[in-house]
Amino acid sequence: MKVFGPSKRAAAAVLAAGTLMALAACTPANPGTASSGSPSASAAPTAAQPSTTAPASPSAEPGTSATVGAMVPGFPEKLLPVMPGAKVVSSSFDKTTAPATVALVGSISAPAAEVLAFYTKELVAQGFTAVPGETVGAVPSKDFLRGDNETVNISVVESAGVSTFTIGANVAAESVK
Repeated sequence: MKVFGPSKRAAAAVLAAGTLMALAACTPANPGTASSGSPSASAAPTAAQPSTTAPASPSAEPGTSATVGAMVPGFPEKLLPVMPGAKVVSSSFDKTTAPATVALVGSISAPAAEVLAFYTKELVAQGFTAVPGETVGAVPSKDFLRGDNETVNISVVESAGVSTFTIGANVAAESVK
C-alpha cells in the first residue's frame, strides 16, 4: 500500500500553493482596465466590473478539460462535491489518464477546519481513509487513500475570513463515471 510521506505531502502543498498563486497572477487587479504603467492610471478608482467566466480551455486530448469560475462539464461531483456555500474558482478533469485526475479550487467564507471537516466526511463516506497528519508546514492539509492507488489531497489557505481550498484526486476510471 502506498502512503504519502512528508516529502510527498510537502510537494502536494507546494503544488496547491502554486496553483493558487498562478490563479491569482492571472487575475488583473482592476479587471477590464489596461495598464498604462503610469501611477495615476493604476491608482484611479474604477467602477465595479462584472465577473467573467472563461470558456473551457482547449484540450490537448479528448476527455481532458479545465475551466475557470465554473465546474467543468463532466466533473465527477459525486466524488468531489462543492461544499455548500462555496464558489468554484477553477476545476479540471482528465479521464484519459490512469488513474484519472480531478482538481477543484474553491473559496468560502468559513474556517479552514470546517472545509477539512466537510471533505473528510464526504470522502470517508466513499471509502477513503484519512492518512495521519493535518498540516504541511503551517498550511492545513489532509491526504486520503482508497485501495492501493486512489488518492485525494485537500489543502486550505485562510485569509481575512475566506478559505481557499485546492483538492487534487487521482482515482480509478470507474470512480469518475
